[in-house]
Amino acid sequence: MLSSVILRTHASPHRLTSLFILRTKTLTHITSPSCVQSTVTRVCSLVYDSYHHHYNHARFSPPTLHLDVDPNSLTHDQAVTIVASLASDAGSMVALSFFNWAIASSKFRHFTRLYIACAASLISNKNFEKAHEVMQCMVKSFAEIGRVKEAIEMVIEMHNQGLAPSTKTLNWVVKIVTEMGLVEYAENLFDEMCARGVQPNCVSYRVMVVGYCKLGNVLESDRWLGGMIERGFVVDNATLSLIVREFCEKGFVTRALWYFRRFCEMGLRPNLINFTCMIEGLCKRGSVKQAFEMLEEMVGRGWKPNVYTHTALIDGLCKKGWTEKAFRLFLKLVRSENHKPNVLTYTAMISGYCRDEKMNRAEMLLSRMKEQGLAPNTNTYTTLIDGHCKAGNFERAYELMNVMNEEGFSPNVCTYNAIVDGLCKKGRVQEAYKVLKSGFRNGLDADKVTYTILISEHCKQAEIKQALVLFNKMVKSGIQPDIHSYTTLIAVFCREKRMKESEMFFEEAVRFGLVPTNKTYTSMICGYCREGNLRLALKFFHRMSDHGCASDSITYGALISGLCKQSKLDEARCLYDAMIEKGLTPCEVTRVTLAYEYCKIDDGCSAMVVLERLEKKLWVRTVNTLVRKLCSERKVGMAALFFHKLLDKDPNVNRVTIAAFMTACYESNKYDLVSDLSARIYKENHLAIKVSK
Repeated sequence: MLSSVILRTHASPHRLTSLFILRTKTLTHITSPSCVQSTVTRVCSLVYDSYHHHYNHARFSPPTLHLDVDPNSLTHDQAVTIVASLASDAGSMVALSFFNWAIASSKFRHFTRLYIACAASLISNKNFEKAHEVMQCMVKSFAEIGRVKEAIEMVIEMHNQGLAPSTKTLNWVVKIVTEMGLVEYAENLFDEMCARGVQPNCVSYRVMVVGYCKLGNVLESDRWLGGMIERGFVVDNATLSLIVREFCEKGFVTRALWYFRRFCEMGLRPNLINFTCMIEGLCKRGSVKQAFEMLEEMVGRGWKPNVYTHTALIDGLCKKGWTEKAFRLFLKLVRSENHKPNVLTYTAMISGYCRDEKMNRAEMLLSRMKEQGLAPNTNTYTTLIDGHCKAGNFERAYELMNVMNEEGFSPNVCTYNAIVDGLCKKGRVQEAYKVLKSGFRNGLDADKVTYTILISEHCKQAEIKQALVLFNKMVKSGIQPDIHSYTTLIAVFCREKRMKESEMFFEEAVRFGLVPTNKTYTSMICGYCREGNLRLALKFFHRMSDHGCASDSITYGALISGLCKQSKLDEARCLYDAMIEKGLTPCEVTRVTLAYEYCKIDDGCSAMVVLERLEKKLWVRTVNTLVRKLCSERKVGMAALFFHKLLDKDPNVNRVTIAAFMTACYESNKYDLVSDLSARIYKENHLAIKVSK
């Protein structure tokens, strides 16, 4: 229940509420000094006269009072007595007018007993709606000073005083709590209110969905959305846009699209923003064709794409490498009368050309952008700097950083990351550190990406000690490493056959709630296979599904290679077949390794079967490699078998393969094999010449 999650004061708020109400009732009946009675009577008279003189027709909402009284001149007990007396003698609206006047003052704004007294008085007058409004006001006021839980417990306790919680109040308090980021508390509150007979409506569920979405917790949002759909509740357009953005941002594009379709089926009419958000999400995932289908649907429903819709599509096309298609769409915008390209559009197009290493075109667009009166922003310059760094043109990258400073755009951490990453990739690590130090002098704070770039570089150089120093420094600076940072360290420990450290980092990542990726698992599997621990390798292979990871050809290849090393060909063959069934193409190393292991035990037939499901091009390339490997191991007879099969499929045999085979035959004194092969090649070449004539 809620009481288990609320921080209590020294006395129970339930008890305090009852005491406040008792105190309020007592104050209206006890004999007070004449001066106190005189003040209370005078203020009540002023409130009454002001209300009826100026706002005689205000029936549904209390007017703002202008009293010739200093709120600080009233005591807390006097304020309570006044509001109770007014409610009893002049009615709810007059009492509410004074209440609103009083809480406008800092002296009474967070005075708990005044809220309780006003609500209790309104309950006595059977004005439950206004009593609820008073309690809602209390929650809002107390949230300002961090006492929201205390206020909410008072709201719940008012049920015992005759004010049954309403759906409207539930929605109000849950909204305030979720906006404060206290979503788990809001969920407990939701359950408590429902237990007290409140019937949550569409708004109640929507508030919870929005709360979890804003925290980026799409899994909990998904749970609440499921509850909405079960009850037939539909979100509004603004909430749908938020859901689509957050789900797509976290990689749940398919789920976002499902909700988009489901809510449309339930009666929601998607607007331009909804469609644009969905198109942007699909483009970021790389589903550009699907995004254009969504565009067609949008136009069919009567919505015309705006500049943001086009920008999303241009960005998606560029990321797929279809830069020229993107540029044609860009030109369409340029020629448009209604929707001209904005800074985001130009930046997306510049990014596309940078990705294609067409830096002249990217620079041309920057100039064109300025001619159109559009000011490039930090992201535009950072995109260009990143492109020049990847191309190795650091001189121009530094020039652009100076231009940024001249134009009032201070390079941010992303700008520095682009240069540092480029320098590291070119092996200029010391220069990268100098650039970072310069940034630190200018107030730069390294972020997760900065640390990950440097950690990755040190791991590539097998400088594990330096990588760990950086990792620990990142943690100490308050930056939580993501799964990519952990995977980088796990991979280097696996390469060094230090599986204990790999296991430690793997379990630590899971303990912190991070989800291992395919690369994380594959690194662990490769590491165990290297040290010959197939039991643990297979254990991690089967654990992949626990985190929604799918095995790829590298994962399978590592396991097959490990099994082959231990001569477990049956298990290796089963994995190979499972891989093919999943539509995965084994890499050449995997193909050759398995076939060669069968050849080692003189089982050429099984080796042939392993390769027969490959398409011709892959088969030819694999057999060429296999023949050369067999020749290097002096397995000339088996090499001859595959060589003749190779000639059956492709008479134009690789010259390197022929040379390797003939050398192996001569060294093994297998002259007859050379003779047979030479005769066949000559015969087939002679036949080919005759056919061509």
